[in-house]
Amino acid sequence: MNHVVTAFCRHDGRILLARRSGDAGTYPGRWAGISGYVEGSTDDTEPDARREVSEETGLTSLELVRAGDPLHLVDGDDEWMVHPFLFDTETRDVRPNEELAATEWVHPTAIRDRATVPELWETYRRVAPTLETVQTDETHGAAWISIRALEVLRDGAAEAKSWDTVAELADALRDARPSMAAVTNRINRVMAEPDGDPKAVCRRAERAIDAAVAADREAAAVAVERLETDAPVQRVATLSRSGTVLATLRGARPAVFISESHPGGEGKEVAEALANDGLEVTLTTDAAGPGLVLDGAVDAVLFGADSVLATGDVVNKVGSVPLALAAARASIPVYAVCARDKIRGDDTFVGEGGGSLSSAEGVTSENPIFEVVPADLVTGVITEWGVLDAGEIATVAAEHAELGDWADGDDGSRKG
Repeated sequence: MNHVVTAFCRHDGRILLARRSGDAGTYPGRWAGISGYVEGSTDDTEPDARREVSEETGLTSLELVRAGDPLHLVDGDDEWMVHPFLFDTETRDVRPNEELAATEWVHPTAIRDRATVPELWETYRRVAPTLETVQTDETHGAAWISIRALEVLRDGAAEAKSWDTVAELADALRDARPSMAAVTNRINRVMAEPDGDPKAVCRRAERAIDAAVAADREAAAVAVERLETDAPVQRVATLSRSGTVLATLRGARPAVFISESHPGGEGKEVAEALANDGLEVTLTTDAAGPGLVLDGAVDAVLFGADSVLATGDVVNKVGSVPLALAAARASIPVYAVCARDKIRGDDTFVGEGGGSLSSAEGVTSENPIFEVVPADLVTGVITEWGVLDAGEIATVAAEHAELGDWADGDDGSRKG
């Protein structure tokens, strides 16, 4: 039996497909992931996957997302054991070698319409994001998770035979992270056209992923411009892991003071990423952050946002309120940067708990992960459309509330 690896490289919701050269020993001219024979242990094939990606594409900065269960397949006289992998990469800059006739960054659903190596869709599905991915991720921010939710909807709609199947999946994705407005709004926008066609949902989900990536990137660009025109800002305090904040800091390149962010400690990852990019970074405890702000260590506080309520209040990781209060006392600005899709259609705060703090009898725990920063402590909510005031936030909230109407028709039945 031949053991091979198939690696899918993902960037901003699309994966890299490669067309095998006409001289390939197997399946010449077919589309595939990045694949090759296992040369090491069949019990540890990740090094083989990384080697093949590096040799065939030049991509070396790879973050392992998932190693899938091996897929056994028989094709004529050939028997294969395929070991699938999914990697995230920070770039689409590919330098293909002679083994590849062409490469293309596509939505994975393109696999279903191309002449591929055997069972490529099934191989991808073994590493693709799932409902559980959306439900259980405790490391990434809401923007990242919302794009994973759209990927799940896209892939599910590509396979679905009925509208009801797609609608049930969309409901489950909205319920998976009720605190994250971006998940709800982006799913609702895809489902809001009641055409009853799963394939149309798939196409809209593909467009929604591209639009979400662009919106998050543009919001960061607006935030960079704002920081550079405020004095300019040279020292920024933040916490937690927001991809939009990370992009903003990489663009503006201030000195950064970042709180470690309990209970997940994701602030440490952000600190290391920024330091690797050459920024001056100070990692501190959550409790010490407000004191540093009061001592004049920073010029501004910059948050991401789990959600923005219709009132303009900002929902973010616990620790945000003390930083905002300290900033008010120190008379420095507090910004929340996010795409408009993080604005909720209502003013309801949906929190998430971080588990018990004590097992002792008689001791109850209050261990929230998120909290509400009042609007009067936030200088501005920076989006891809600029800095929104309270009236503009309310207008967007009303639009987002209407998107949710897809789930029920006038008679109480599901639309579509």
